[in-house]
Amino acid sequence: MITSTRRVSADKPEVQIAFSLDETSELKDAEDPLPSFPDLEQRLQPVLPCRSLKESIEVYKDHCKMANEFNQVKHEIARLEDRKKELMAELLEDEKASMEFARYEEEYRILTEENQNLITVHSERAQQLETLRVISQKRQGSS
Repeated sequence: MITSTRRVSADKPEVQIAFSLDETSELKDAEDPLPSFPDLEQRLQPVLPCRSLKESIEVYKDHCKMANEFNQVKHEIARLEDRKKELMAELLEDEKASMEFARYEEEYRILTEENQNLITVHSERAQQLETLRVISQKRQGSS
């Protein structure tokens, strides 16, 4: 802290000016602790106010409030992006399952058709066999 006392003129009282090169010393008397925004880019960090100007303090408080809101929105966006990735992965799995299901349906249709053809052929062959037995029995009976 640097302090300087000067008398502007002989008829005026001394004026004492105190300042510090340490930026945080300006707010040591503040009621609230200094807010911290580690995730915020340096260029977006709130600039410490001039404590002697009410407007400066109000701007600083507004800036801190906006920085908090920005931080919350940023975290919400990150959370939503993570959720989007999860949902995209689920969608991909569902699409794979759907494609596999469609493949199984097609395979079932083909096998059902083949089975029906085999049943028809079996029935025809069984009928032919029965006809041949009857013919064979008639030949044996007539001989």
